[in-house]
Amino acid sequence: MEFCLDFVEWLGPDTASSVLMLLEDPADLVRASAVSRSWRRFVIENGFCKSFCTRICSEASNLRRVIESSSMQTSEVGSSAGAEWRSLEREHRVYSYLSHCMFSPVAKRDCILESICASSTDNIPDEGIENTLEPRDRVDMRPSYWSSGGQKNPEVPETLTYSLLSKLCVISEIKIQPFEAYFQYDNPIYSAKFVRFRMGYCTLPSETSDDGQISAGDNYKWIYVSPEFPMLQENALQSFKLPCPVLCIGGILQIELLGRVQAQEMDGLYYICVCHVEALGYSLTPQLDVEINTVGDEIILKYLPEAAACSSPGAQDSSSWHALKERIKHLQARARDGWHYPLISTFLGAMESDLEDDEPPLGYW
Repeated sequence: MEFCLDFVEWLGPDTASSVLMLLEDPADLVRASAVSRSWRRFVIENGFCKSFCTRICSEASNLRRVIESSSMQTSEVGSSAGAEWRSLEREHRVYSYLSHCMFSPVAKRDCILESICASSTDNIPDEGIENTLEPRDRVDMRPSYWSSGGQKNPEVPETLTYSLLSKLCVISEIKIQPFEAYFQYDNPIYSAKFVRFRMGYCTLPSETSDDGQISAGDNYKWIYVSPEFPMLQENALQSFKLPCPVLCIGGILQIELLGRVQAQEMDGLYYICVCHVEALGYSLTPQLDVEINTVGDEIILKYLPEAAACSSPGAQDSSSWHALKERIKHLQARARDGWHYPLISTFLGAMESDLEDDEPPLGYW
């Protein structure tokens, strides 16, 4: 034991920092901070957990400060040095948990909650963006897809904008299925040439336009912009895997459809049509959330460790219930002119009281 040396003291702070920054597992930093008091102080004072987060996920650099739930915070009294140390400890806890969430093998799911708006639509509501949330290309004997407006110039782009399950999601893959117009001669497929993805938040409250579509104009702050991916002119759910998992701060996803490949025979104009869209990943709520101050462009990371214990399964999945309600309402609207409307109305009538509530009905799950 007489030959034991402290790693940090033996290497010196600069070399020890270089070594710790080479760690590839966030759990190793937490283990290092538990070795001794001196190691804990060294890890916390140098903000290694925050540096690790921003290294593996550049979007985290947009987080200006962190806060915890009131039960976890201690009174900010005493010397300024004591307050600064408590602030560093708080950052260490929150960023270590964030990095843990980024690395945890969580089952992926479709994180799209609802559609916001499309840059153009050829025929509202029959060809609206809401149809892209339906995985089938036919619903009640009708085609289900979104169609852009027609353009003479095949290079005119289009955008589809969606809100995600929460303001803090990790997205790793996006799937898009172009629409094959099986009711037109030769079954043309109206795909785009390329696709690109943007993620961020809306800087102004959204407004509902006269046609019923939710729109927020160009009032978005994009934190992440993906490279361009080529899209195939195939009737298939095409997968676009991002270079690395993206921390979507703000809960807004925009899909840019770049270039058109198919002209309609009837009018000679170029269109883009999409049957279905998915954004695969997972939400970090309720333990983590963000508070966005659009006036000062400040993003605050919120850590709520008690949220998991206090929330019931139904409360955690209330966003999924909300999405289901919106899709059922859309289905009801589309069925109004069909012969099957009385049948669907009878079925939906039994759920009418539940549709007025924010939480799923008892027994839903």
